[in-house]
Amino acid sequence: MKLRSAIQFRPKFFETLRSYDRELFSRDVMAGIIVGIVAIPLAIAFGIASGVGPTEGLVTAIIAGLLISVFGGSKVQIGGPTGAFIVIIYGIIQQYGLGGLAVATVMAGVILILMGLFRFGTIIKFMPYPIIVGFTGGIAITIFSTQMNDLFGLGIEQVPANFIDKWICYFRHLDRIDWWAFAVGAASILIIRYTPRLSKKIPGSLAAIVLMTLVCWLLKHFAGVDSIRTIGDLYELPSGLPAFRLPSLGEASFYETVVRLLPVAFTIAMLGAIESLLSAMVADGVIGDRHDSNTELIGQGIANVVVPFFGGIPATGAIARTMANINNGGRTPVAGIVHTVVLLMVLLFLGGLVGAIPMPCLAGVLIMVAYNMSGWRTIRSMCRLEMSGTVVLFTTLLLTVIFDLTIAIEVGLVLAIGLFLKRIMESTHISVLHDEMEIHHDGERDERLVIPAHTEVYEIEGPFFFGIATKFEEMARMRDAEPIRIVRMRKVSFIDATGLHNLEIFITASLRQGQRIILSGVHAAVRTEIERSGLIELVGEENVLDHIHKAIKRAEELSKEFDR
Repeated sequence: MKLRSAIQFRPKFFETLRSYDRELFSRDVMAGIIVGIVAIPLAIAFGIASGVGPTEGLVTAIIAGLLISVFGGSKVQIGGPTGAFIVIIYGIIQQYGLGGLAVATVMAGVILILMGLFRFGTIIKFMPYPIIVGFTGGIAITIFSTQMNDLFGLGIEQVPANFIDKWICYFRHLDRIDWWAFAVGAASILIIRYTPRLSKKIPGSLAAIVLMTLVCWLLKHFAGVDSIRTIGDLYELPSGLPAFRLPSLGEASFYETVVRLLPVAFTIAMLGAIESLLSAMVADGVIGDRHDSNTELIGQGIANVVVPFFGGIPATGAIARTMANINNGGRTPVAGIVHTVVLLMVLLFLGGLVGAIPMPCLAGVLIMVAYNMSGWRTIRSMCRLEMSGTVVLFTTLLLTVIFDLTIAIEVGLVLAIGLFLKRIMESTHISVLHDEMEIHHDGERDERLVIPAHTEVYEIEGPFFFGIATKFEEMARMRDAEPIRIVRMRKVSFIDATGLHNLEIFITASLRQGQRIILSGVHAAVRTEIERSGLIELVGEENVLDHIHKAIKRAEELSKEFDR
């Protein structure tokens, strides 16, 4: 295989340029400007909530947004910082510092690139849906809980990272509520909630920031209310282009740092992959296109490798901004590039205005982000379905809230796999037949076959994998078996290594006791695995047959040996 055909990297940006025209350009520019305006408050809010600052949020949206648009596998994907990463980033900074975050982000980018090169894009899309809903809901609850300090103007300098400790801290400081700050935050939530009813074109978050910034300025200069904290009071304001800088490894060696940060880097990569591919899939359904999942992963990886060298944070595809892009006419990656230009202009020329934005207003923006991503309607509907999915959903949600996303995904996956295997085992049946058996024909009358003397039939219905293989072995060992055993495998769709091993034990033990084994109805794929394992030689080619009628006839021949 040639290297070029093995690597699946076909960015949509270069593909769309082949048929690009003036009409597409005008639509993309308009969509890019609107999306850029939408992204301003979100980039700033996500940067601050993550524990870095407004500059880092804007830098991430600019650099990552540009690289994802140029190298990604979707025509309309808008990349940047997202709410899903807030919890992870905040936790990494608390434990490993900004240098640890930068190194973990680069590592996550490398993992994403490798996932794309090895074509894992299609596999990730099969992540169990209850896990996705669970950790998304958990992240929404956690984001909501992080905003109480700013929403109520409590002025707590160090808020605990742990969910339970955080709320205990809030309740201890309820006597410090600033009602002016709360009024600004509550008004911001109402503006965001009801702006779409007045105008679909004006982003609610932008309207809230503009109006509340103006209100706070008036309160400060004409009513003497100066207790409402702004971005400029807490953070260094954006000023010019970010400088290139190497992530700090501290005193630890490169190897020690990689080993220590590998779990969190893997979490960043997995979350980034899942969120970006889900966003791309939703976008495909709206515009009638098909994204390249592996190219998208590589593009996301490139963005996350580059961003930390300019002070940025992890980035991925943002479904809200992607949908805003589509709804306003964006149809190629050029719209995503234009959106980064708008953000760059804000970074270079509007830093002073950014500093005047009130913190309670940003808290209101993030609370609405949490509400929109919570998926409470989906959770409610899923509770009416099967119990196993509900268990996985709430386990993942609670672990995300109480512990962290890494543990939640790991436990959720193990639980989902365990419940899936349980269901497969319940749907796979093993029966032992004597004297006669019923053969079902599609669209025809059922047929009854007489089982020859000294013969029993083991009928396996379903995949012959490790769980069922052990059950089969135990069933065969506990019986006073007939000298001829037919193993009917017509409905065995696949067999794994444990199944082959246990089948070998069964055959070997039977032959040792002088019994004869016949394999019936073996599918081509299963036969290939049996041949590779050497079981056909053990049983004998003449005893591996493709139909039960042939197996019964062979059993009749063998039974004569036992009649003598």
